[in-house]
Amino acid sequence: MNAPMNTAPSPPRKLRVATTSLAGCFGCHMSFLDIDERLIKLLDLIEFDRSPLTDIKHCGPCDLGLIEGGICNAENVHVLREFRSHCKILVAVGACAINGGLPAQRNHLDLRDVLEEVYQTEHLLGRGGIPNDPELPLPLNKVHPIHEVVKVDYFLPGCPPSADAIWKLLTDLLAGRTPTLGHGLLHYD
Repeated sequence: MNAPMNTAPSPPRKLRVATTSLAGCFGCHMSFLDIDERLIKLLDLIEFDRSPLTDIKHCGPCDLGLIEGGICNAENVHVLREFRSHCKILVAVGACAINGGLPAQRNHLDLRDVLEEVYQTEHLLGRGGIPNDPELPLPLNKVHPIHEVVKVDYFLPGCPPSADAIWKLLTDLLAGRTPTLGHGLLHYD
């Protein structure tokens, strides 16, 4: 006699979500955490890959990638390209990812002048000198938004976007809808 077959449907596959941060203040990740108890509901639908919530440093294959911050150095470019290569859908989260944000304030200045002002002023370090260590990523002449380097599928504006805006974007994507945000969900603090 054969054993009875299990006819219970298998649970739906959870979407894999990864997050990362480049040049910025980490405020967008803080807004993500402000989803509060809704994070528990979210965990029924998704599993995290790379994220500060998991402390995983490298991204595996993911359905959705959320990235905050602009690109200000060679390491940011490397992280962004690697992250994009693992994410089916990429969302630029916040002003820094979308247009360079506050880090791009230096774009109207010459990089050498900035480095000299910061590092060669005796009273700041007591010894002056621009760091030249191979461990330090090479700065770019300008801060760039991420869409100048990789394809971005969706943009979530704000500085930072509110927890409600992040929740709306995620729930729309999880439901297979194109995300839409009303004016009440967009703000810049």
